[in-house]
Order: sequence, then C-alpha cells, then structure tokens
Amino acid sequence: MANHKSAVKRHKQSLARNERNRANRTRMKSAVKAVQDHILEQDKEQALQQLRLATSVLDKTAGKGATHWKKAARKISRMQRAVNAIGA
Repeated sequence: MANHKSAVKRHKQSLARNERNRANRTRMKSAVKAVQDHILEQDKEQALQQLRLATSVLDKTAGKGATHWKKAARKISRMQRAVNAIGA
C-alpha cells in the first residue's frame, strides 16, 4: 500500500467505490433475472411490472457509472422486446 497521505486516501476511496459499484451491479443483475424469470413463465403482466423496476435500476446503475450506459440501454431494449413477444 502507498505511503503518502493522499495515496492512502485515494486507496480508501477506491475501496469504498468498489464496494458501492459491486452492490449496484448485484442489484442490477437481480432485477434483470426477475424479468427473465417472468418472461420464461410467459407471465406478461408480472414481466411488465418487473421490467419497469429493472429499467429504473439499470438507468441508475448506468448513471452512477457502475456499468456502461449503452450496455444498460441494450439490456432494457432486449428485455422490452422479449416482454412484447409474450402472447404474440
């Protein structure tokens, strides 16, 4: 570990950010998984409800920089298409 006061502080900050980003990514993955489970069950109403929550979580995760904004947009788009395909 670094010996300079500023480097020690930066290290502490990076550890805190790492933990925060990990929590955000875990929340994102759980939200996506919930939507995918309802898509597999062909439950459109529940899938739409979970999709709204997942969209919010994905946007927040991308906004905080824990994941890339284009990755979040791509996931939202693919989930939306899958939900719309239920019963079609």
